[in-house]
Amino acid sequence: MAGLYIHIPFCKSRCIYCGFYSTTSLQLQDRYVEALCREMEMRSKDGKKQRNDGERERISTIYLGGGTPSLLSEANLHRLFDAIGNTFSLADLKETTIECNPDDITEDYASILSRLPVNRVSMGAQTFSDDRLHFLHRRHTAEEVGRAVERLRNVGIENISIDLMFGFPGETLDDWQQDINAALSLDVEHISAYCLMYEEGTPLYRMANTLKPIDDETERLMYDTLIDRLSRADYEHYEISNFASLRKSHDAKRSSLRSLHNSNYWNSTPYIGLGAAAHSFDIVSRQWNISNIHTYIESIEQGIVPCEREIIDADTRYNDLITTALRTREGIILSSLKEKYRHYLLDNAKSAIERGLLTIDDDRIHLTRQGLFVSDDVMSDLVWV
Repeated sequence: MAGLYIHIPFCKSRCIYCGFYSTTSLQLQDRYVEALCREMEMRSKDGKKQRNDGERERISTIYLGGGTPSLLSEANLHRLFDAIGNTFSLADLKETTIECNPDDITEDYASILSRLPVNRVSMGAQTFSDDRLHFLHRRHTAEEVGRAVERLRNVGIENISIDLMFGFPGETLDDWQQDINAALSLDVEHISAYCLMYEEGTPLYRMANTLKPIDDETERLMYDTLIDRLSRADYEHYEISNFASLRKSHDAKRSSLRSLHNSNYWNSTPYIGLGAAAHSFDIVSRQWNISNIHTYIESIEQGIVPCEREIIDADTRYNDLITTALRTREGIILSSLKEKYRHYLLDNAKSAIERGLLTIDDDRIHLTRQGLFVSDDVMSDLVWV
């Protein structure tokens, strides 16, 4: 089984922090969706040839990300889901997520979602301060987040995730506490939270010299506060930036409200990526489509998937494990590693273990609470060079 990711790159306007591929060429929507459906068909035929069988690939999760998937028309959403159902086997489908902007979730749009096979919505709330939303160039207001959640509840969406951001220039710990309070008041099933990043190539990066980023100690206090507050509210901290409600989970292992699709990435489960700039992974290789909507559409119309492919060797597979599985609560199963990599990992982990940044429980090595904040540094010491 695999996860299916579909990249919807359309945005009405670009947020200053976003490093994902996007475009404001909304007039290309119909052609782009047609290209997605054709890529699906081409990839399916290629897969059947490689497997030498006639069976459709089994999909366990679907994720429409972006960009802003909630800009797609109802007709185009139905075209996409019809194509998915005609191309893949959905007998094992457990989760279908669509990313939405809060201001796009009108009563009519919520009704549209209720007529689609969508059972999870991920919203970019980011902050509940209208001033900070304006700084980010977000289109919605703080008030619209609550209205969006209510409208989704009214049509039966029972799995809602919101994204939060902290570490704004000038933001105080009290400001961040208020954002956490607002998020908890929504009683959503999942919360993802990230520190504001000045990613190269973004407008925010170009503004960096005119801004005063928060200091490391304040950032750490904000992250610690987040973990403490969400833990007390019965959210499971299952990945560095992700928290799933345990109180609402009916799963025997109390983990059913984790993002199953994103867990594919951290657990090295194969996934198929469709659309401009989308990535795919099939254990032995990874593939990425061109990050240009015009070239993507034109190539697909000519029967060519415009992509590059990399074969993954054993060293790269080990490094991928370090930078994905180590992000999770469970960490890395030591016995799953070949002997040379297990010895290398344990040798290079000694310093981090002594400093209380990593720990070993039975057969698993994972980050400690203290190690979470410096995870990038810890991982860089463990990669194969």
